[in-house]
Amino acid sequence: MDKFMDSPWFLRLTALFLAIMLFLSVKAEDQSSRNTIGDVFDLLQDVPVEVYYDTENLVVTGVPDMVNMTIEGPAQIVQTTKLLKDFTLKLDLQNLTLGEHTVRIQAENLSDKLDVRLDPSTVNINIEEKVTQSFRVDPEMNTRLLAEGYEVKSMGVHPSSINVTGAKSVVDAISFVKVSITNDGSLNKSFEQKSRVRVLDRDLNKLSVELDPEEVTVKVDIQEYSREIPLKLQQKGQSPDGITIESAVPDVQSIRVYGPKSIVDAIKEIPVELDIDKINKSGKVEVDIKNPEGITKVTPAKLKIQVKVSGDTSDISKKTDDKKES
Repeated sequence: MDKFMDSPWFLRLTALFLAIMLFLSVKAEDQSSRNTIGDVFDLLQDVPVEVYYDTENLVVTGVPDMVNMTIEGPAQIVQTTKLLKDFTLKLDLQNLTLGEHTVRIQAENLSDKLDVRLDPSTVNINIEEKVTQSFRVDPEMNTRLLAEGYEVKSMGVHPSSINVTGAKSVVDAISFVKVSITNDGSLNKSFEQKSRVRVLDRDLNKLSVELDPEEVTVKVDIQEYSREIPLKLQQKGQSPDGITIESAVPDVQSIRVYGPKSIVDAIKEIPVELDIDKINKSGKVEVDIKNPEGITKVTPAKLKIQVKVSGDTSDISKKTDDKKES
């Protein structure tokens, strides 16, 4: 064995083998160095992600609309890829079951000479059953939008209910379906407007669902502030000789008073004067109701009072006839 290793041919073959290995190693390193020097990288921001699943029956949450993608490779390929953008980023969820999954985003139609890095590269998604449910829409309005002395008589919504579609867990979490009135303020007359519907959970967080329709028409009936206030009948003047007012009963016991809230609420009763110096027989008497100070109107504006009298009215009738003859 020692003689073989001391042989000149063995030494020559060993030297040749080492020389070949050294040559190949240097050549590979040189080639790798040339390739690395020629590579460039670029960042593509907000690249859309296509998602494939049963959109009619399922809802998927947790999928980003956009991701960032870094590509590295030969300069020409990098520039062409960035310019043409003929590649696809996708999530294929068609074979996944209901529930939570961690899925890797796939890149297609990219050169195999490119090193591709996605941010994020994987996503946590949740696949749920899609459901549709009908909800009543409740209108709401800030009373500070009203002009002073006015109030909302009624609010109506058309259509009164809408269909809400989304993941079952999200639809089950719905607590409020509202439409808000928006305006510049100082409202003093009725109006209608179209407004977008908002769907909220119990903590008033907006929920991501589909609405049909997304807008509804709200009709707001505005009127002056008013309140029913009792009447107080007061007799004025002197009854004719021989006549006694037995009773005077108005056809209503209260009237509606309109005006600023502070003034209306301060009124406890409305005085109505009945002039009795000209009443000489039983029957109905009509009187005007005067507006109290600061009040814009009252309804009704006239009041009918049923008056019952007693006494001898013959002398009064005779005196009246004598005056006509003279």
